[in-house]
Amino acid sequence: MLIFSLANLHKFLIMISENEYAPFYSGYIKPIIANGKYIVENLKDYQQEFDGVLRKVDKDKFNYSYKPNKWTIKEVIQHLIDAERVFAYRALCFARNEGVDLPGFNQDEYVLNSFAKERDYYFLLNEMATLRVSTAQMYLSFTEEALLRKGKASGNILSVRAIGYLLSGHQRHHLNVLRKYYL
Repeated sequence: MLIFSLANLHKFLIMISENEYAPFYSGYIKPIIANGKYIVENLKDYQQEFDGVLRKVDKDKFNYSYKPNKWTIKEVIQHLIDAERVFAYRALCFARNEGVDLPGFNQDEYVLNSFAKERDYYFLLNEMATLRVSTAQMYLSFTEEALLRKGKASGNILSVRAIGYLLSGHQRHHLNVLRKYYL
């Protein structure tokens, strides 16, 4: 069971401007903002939906790929874990005013070197759930001022709050892909 403290949600402003993120992230962020929920509510809700769907997957599909050179379900879960860690780190750096440009990361190399296919499927799901609780707790700790701070990663400007919405949007995107091609 996931544990989230939804106290102090007033700190999490829903409206964000397009100058808080690169256009590339628009497809992840705009649908999440449109639902009218706060960052932490989205983090909780999308994780619960993701976990609920993926815990029903048949064992024979865990390492299935719908096409050559496409990720397996396990690799998609690992990718979400890795991306959440990278983006949570970026949010923390920006919130704390670190002031340095952060590098990008090569998602394909991360997946290739993750050995996700050899990992236990349910362990991956549990790791994602635990990580999401940690991310939500981090966001609950941020002040309004910290949420508005921006930094640069992969050459793109991102605000702390844009990252919060991006995390849910990224998970939503991959769940939609999994539903379309795998489930």
